This record gives sequence, structure tokens and C-alpha cells, in this order.
Amino acid sequence: MTDPNVPPPRDDRPDVVHHTTINNPSSGGGGAGWIGFLVGGLLVVLIIIGIVVYSNGSLNRATDTNVDLDVDLPAAPSLPAPDLPDLPPVEPPSVPDPEPAPAT
Repeated sequence: MTDPNVPPPRDDRPDVVHHTTINNPSSGGGGAGWIGFLVGGLLVVLIIIGIVVYSNGSLNRATDTNVDLDVDLPAAPSLPAPDLPDLPPVEPPSVPDPEPAPAT
């Protein structure tokens, strides 16, 4: 008795199978050149950003920070403040009574 799960043998296959591998070394050689250039450029940009960040945004700092400011402010007026008018009487707002709850 044969196993029903095994496919029947195939007779249309050749006895010898040939595999052909073609190596073509004269073609482009990949694309690693521009990827290396791109990664190198990004690395240079990151180094520059790191230098600016760690130097607090300035590459040349002044060592002398003494500053002398002379500001002439105008004198404040010596007149008394004017009297403000009295506020008109205002009634507080009225809130309407809530309606009774609907019957369920």
C-alpha cells in the first residue's frame, strides 16, 4: 500500500541539471562610493553641531565683561494723580431658577 501524502514520482525531470553562474567584474562595482561620501558629510556636520552646542553657541568668547551704562531718565512728574470718578451702581446679575427635572 502506498502513502497517500507522498506525490507520485515525476518522470519528466532531466537526469543532469546544469547551473550557470555568471560573474561580471567589469560592471559598476556597487554604489558604496556615494554612500561613504554622504556618511562622511553627515559626520562632519554632527561634529560642527557638537562644537557649537558645547561652546554655548559661541566659538570666540570675550574675557572682559565689565559694562558701564549711564542712562539719563526723565524726572517723574511731581503732580498728584487726578481724582477718578465714582463708579455707577450696578445690580448683580440674576440667574434664572432651574426647571424641574423631567418625570421618568
